[in-house]
Order: sequence, then structure tokens, then C-alpha cells
Amino acid sequence: MDNRSEVREFLTSRRAKITPQQAGLPAYSGNRRVKGLRREEVALLAGVSAEYYARLERGNLSGVSESVLDSLARALQFDEAERAHLDDLARAANTTRRPARRRTPQPIRPSLQHLLDAMTEAPAFIRNGRLDIVATNRLGRALYAPVFADPARPANLARYQFLNPTAADFMPELNDQIAKSVALLRTEAGRDPYNRELTDLIGELSTRSEEFRTLWAAHDVRLHQTGTKLFRHPAVGELSLAFEAMPIPTDPGLTLTALSAEPGTPPHDSLKLLASWAATLDEDDQPDSVNTSGGFPQF
Repeated sequence: MDNRSEVREFLTSRRAKITPQQAGLPAYSGNRRVKGLRREEVALLAGVSAEYYARLERGNLSGVSESVLDSLARALQFDEAERAHLDDLARAANTTRRPARRRTPQPIRPSLQHLLDAMTEAPAFIRNGRLDIVATNRLGRALYAPVFADPARPANLARYQFLNPTAADFMPELNDQIAKSVALLRTEAGRDPYNRELTDLIGELSTRSEEFRTLWAAHDVRLHQTGTKLFRHPAVGELSLAFEAMPIPTDPGLTLTALSAEPGTPPHDSLKLLASWAATLDEDDQPDSVNTSGGFPQF
């Protein structure tokens, strides 16, 4: 990905989101010809010259100091994810450009798979920054069975959400889910701009989905660490589960996600039913070979 265009479009999109009133600037009468703040107003808020900020917004972050990045983040009212994304873009601007390269998939460390398997009452899986599901426990494999039923490999959450017609049934809040997925992919593209597999996925989704193209152009980023997910599972029906997503420090780019329900609630009962169904699956199946072609039993 071209760093200059990424910086330019990111800063422009963030500037457009903030009104003078939100920034604490006096409101002037008359029509404004720009959406959000003017460049000069951002420069004023960041304590830099208008010429210097214009250089930044043209996509040139080369040599920019940490203090300037801090001031810029404050002026544009960045959240944690946006601030981290700005750091990633600046880091890429100040390193030698490398050609995009393909990477040999690395197997999940046995200790991580053992950890997943030890989580017998909670669906859990490990994904990479591209949103490939690279490992699961038995219950996680059963919960995401519709995703694994898609023949495309590796099993990928974003590809499933945008391109598989069953996604809207399995994920009732699909519009919210796809917006989050695109923001996660945009975040990963800033963190790892020379990842050829990631670039290929973005290209595929951009070509095949107008909705993806629209969301991608918004340049939104996010950290997806906690919340709830709603499913309509073919075997057990609707269930709302809390989730925690935890980056794995020893394996940069991998995130462990675990889902749960409060004991005594209907979603918790549904998880028990799902576990009963999961017990009927072949325990030796790997995540990319889950057999769901025979349909789903109804409990």
C-alpha cells in the first residue's frame, strides 16, 4: 500500500469528522466550504504552522517527531486506535520501503492449541490480523461452523461476512460486524503494510463487494477487545455472547478471542446445547476441515 496516500486520506478523513464547535473553536457565521475543520484550524490546534500541517496532510510523515504526532492526535481528537494507526503510518514512512511479500504460514504453537483445548465451556479461537481463523477449540469450531462450511480457505471472517449469502442469517447484526471487520483490516494494514496476503484479501473484497469498498474508503480503525456478539446458529438458534479479544504478545499479529454467557441465562443454556452437538463432531478435525455438509441437528 502507498504510505503517502494512506496518510493523506487518513488525516483528511479525520479532519472532516470534527466540527469547529467540537474542537472548541469560535463559530463564525456564513457557509463553510469544507466539511469539518480547515487545515489552518488543525494547524492552530496542533501548534504547528499551516504550511507544515499541509505537508503532513499531503502524506509526508518522514522525520516527524513524537511530540508533533502527539499534538496532531490531540488536535484531531484521536481515540486509542487512531493514535496507534498514526504511529504505524509514521513508522512506515520512516523505514525503507520493502516489496510486498508472501509468507509461509506458521503453525500455531502446541501450547496455544493446548490452551484452547483446555477451555471446554467457552468457544475460543485464534485469528491473525487478516481475520483468518487459524485455530479453535471444539466449542469454537462448532459455534463458527457456518464459517467453516464455506469452501474458501483459509476460513476468513471478513470474506465470509461480505461474500457468503448465509452470513446475514448467522450474524443478525451483520452491518455492525462488517464495519468492525473493515476497521480491523484497516488497522492491520497500517501495522503490517507489506503483507501480501492481506493486500490480496483487500483487493479481492474491493473487487467483489461495493459495500466493502465504501467502508474501506472511510479509513476507520479500531481496537476490538471486548463486547457482545449476536449469533443465529443453525443448531441452537439465537444466542448473544460476551467476548474478550486478547492479543498474544509472544506471537505478534495473533489474537485469542473467547466467548461466554452468564450462567443461568438462555444463552448459557444454548451454549450447553451447542457443546452437546460439538461432542458429535470428529475431535480430530482441524479448523479448515469441519464437516458441516450433513446439516445441523435441531435441539
